[in-house]
Amino acid sequence: RRVHGGDRELLMVRCSCVCKIGPSMLACDLSRLKEEAELVLDSGADYLHLDVMDGHFVPNVTWGAPVIKCLRKHTSAFFDCHMMVSKPEQWVQDIANAGGNQYTFHIEATTDVPTLCELIHKAGMKVGVALKPGTSVDTVRPFVAIVDMVLIMTVEPGFGGQKFMPNMLPKVVALRDEYPTLEIEVDGGVSPDNIESVAAAGANMIVAGSSVFSGDPKLAIETLRSKWEQTNSQA
Repeated sequence: RRVHGGDRELLMVRCSCVCKIGPSMLACDLSRLKEEAELVLDSGADYLHLDVMDGHFVPNVTWGAPVIKCLRKHTSAFFDCHMMVSKPEQWVQDIANAGGNQYTFHIEATTDVPTLCELIHKAGMKVGVALKPGTSVDTVRPFVAIVDMVLIMTVEPGFGGQKFMPNMLPKVVALRDEYPTLEIEVDGGVSPDNIESVAAAGANMIVAGSSVFSGDPKLAIETLRSKWEQTNSQA
């Protein structure tokens, strides 16, 4: 079977990894961050995706370690901290101290990936590395062995609610073909309308913001997971 990836048709890739749904908390009612986190976790979310933006790497500012630390007091959930910051080395220990479980930095923001990965692991966190839409998948290949997850952005980072970019899916296919057990995350515009393409490409960590928080979170999470599992079983 084939799946559409922008202007290309791609062969479906069966994924041996488990599907994990991570609501993007940036899309929730931030005045009720604790309650919204509890709601999506009770609705079946596997982890929480926390977007940290510094106003430099991306043209927006969100939250940092103090907010993450406050949220940590109310849940033991896995925190995937997506660091959209221009100096990722600077914040590793702060995020670890705040309770982050995974530190996902942008490969475009550092000149020394191995040292940064070592720093993150020594702080007790998993390593995620993210690629902006304009960044070739070739840039991450030399580092797959020292990271725990690769994030393929399917929108330009910095703002929620953007339209999903299907032409990013060939990156996912390329990684899944080469690394069958790698955790591959997709973030940006993912919804029940396009989850089949995401699953067929081989991504297993699904970040969903607007599609989860704009309606019934339980229904949205169940729909994303069931469509992912059905598509993966047919690959």
